Amino acid sequence: MASSLWPQMTNATTTDFEPVIGLEVHCQLKTRSKMFCACKVRFGAPANSLTCPVCLGLPGALPMVNHLAVEYGIRIGLALNCQIAHRVKFDRKNYFYPDLPKGYQVSQYDEPLCFDGELQLPINDATGNPKVCRITRAHLEEDAGKSIHMGHSTLVDLNRAGTPLVEIVGGPDLRSPEEAYVYLTTLKRNLSYLGISDLSMEKGSLRCDANISIRPRGQEKFGVRSEVKNLNSFRAVRAALEFEIKRHTQVLESGGKLTQETRLWDEEKLETRSMRSKEEATDYRFFPEPDLATFDVPREWVEKVRATLPEMPEKRLLRFLHDFKLNQPDAEFLVGEKALADWYEALLKLYDEPRKVAAWVVGEVNRELQERHVGIDEFKVKATQLVELIKLLDTGKLNNITAKEVFKAMAETGEPALAVAKRLGRLIEQDEGEVDAAIAEVIAEFKDKAVADFLKGETKVLGFLVGQAMRKLKGKANPKDIGARFEARLSEHRS
Repeated sequence: MASSLWPQMTNATTTDFEPVIGLEVHCQLKTRSKMFCACKVRFGAPANSLTCPVCLGLPGALPMVNHLAVEYGIRIGLALNCQIAHRVKFDRKNYFYPDLPKGYQVSQYDEPLCFDGELQLPINDATGNPKVCRITRAHLEEDAGKSIHMGHSTLVDLNRAGTPLVEIVGGPDLRSPEEAYVYLTTLKRNLSYLGISDLSMEKGSLRCDANISIRPRGQEKFGVRSEVKNLNSFRAVRAALEFEIKRHTQVLESGGKLTQETRLWDEEKLETRSMRSKEEATDYRFFPEPDLATFDVPREWVEKVRATLPEMPEKRLLRFLHDFKLNQPDAEFLVGEKALADWYEALLKLYDEPRKVAAWVVGEVNRELQERHVGIDEFKVKATQLVELIKLLDTGKLNNITAKEVFKAMAETGEPALAVAKRLGRLIEQDEGEVDAAIAEVIAEFKDKAVADFLKGETKVLGFLVGQAMRKLKGKANPKDIGARFEARLSEHRS
């Protein structure tokens, strides 16, 4: 029998459903100590080595708020255009899992630190305007520990318990898995500019839960919601949402009834499976944390934090487009990560050719970073070394092919460009007689076809002739110079 939620549906198979998606992103904060104690925050430490009576919840242990974690929370809120609360209040969220040693989590319930924000996405909505997703709230809380499932046993590592988190709750404003993917990439990009987290999904410092429901298009009332957990990449979020949309649609079209539940994403089977019924706020029995007094957030503190915010990606993108005259794809790529954008601007201080430098960063530099699985901060080629390489190319000491060979070797060893070019024998130090001899050989060898075609006006064959000369010279020549010499020599034949 069809669910009473859909009384207007007489023929469900013809209904056009609209997805309604909201994302909850948990961002671990890059502080030296935990949210409420002095234990260190460090990924990869021996299991259960970073704990104390406070984060283990032992009787008589009293928490104390991490000041820097609150400041980082304010920083996130300002970057997401949120209102900042006038006071900080913590609550107990009660639930019982093996990796939550206290039996409750210290979080924020009715008074989040940040609220009523928004995130503008680099896509348009149905009306052609920029897509804006509301940020309902961004609140502070402590992380739970980590359960490690091994066969029929579960081990618990409590090093992560108590790590500072900010949970960013997006509004139910996304209408497709692709919009959700763009939301996540945009949010991560903006957070990367703040320096508050390493934002690694592999390390668990950035995690996402996805809420999904569907409704007949045009209907205001929301459908029955599923929450999907265990999503370890943005691609997994997109795939899980696609699966859930199909599952919800099939259930409703077959006359079935959906139940509100939490589901897990199975990365191997590429499907979700039921975990438990979805809890409501009342299930958590929130009440004010009795061991932590509320405290004020002075407006002077908020404004001081605001003054430290960097130029955010949206403004930086406009500046790159306007000041540097970059094309849209290159500019968007460069501002996608603050460290890379900073490196690009450091290059321009040494060599003021924005588009030429951008081509190298977007092309060869990015390729090497991807192949070596490193960030720009770990890259062996320094800004001064890349500029040296580009200048060698400009002055004809390298050509496009040999410059890329030299760059690849530089990425491997970190040596300066000139030293690598000499070591590999790629430095062009033209012997004028040798060059003229090579050109003469090519003209004689291809006079009946390529040379004749060129003299008839088919200038595209010039590239072929240059290539033949470069082969004879083993690449130790400047193709532009060779091309100019060919044109000069062959013009004599025309006359």
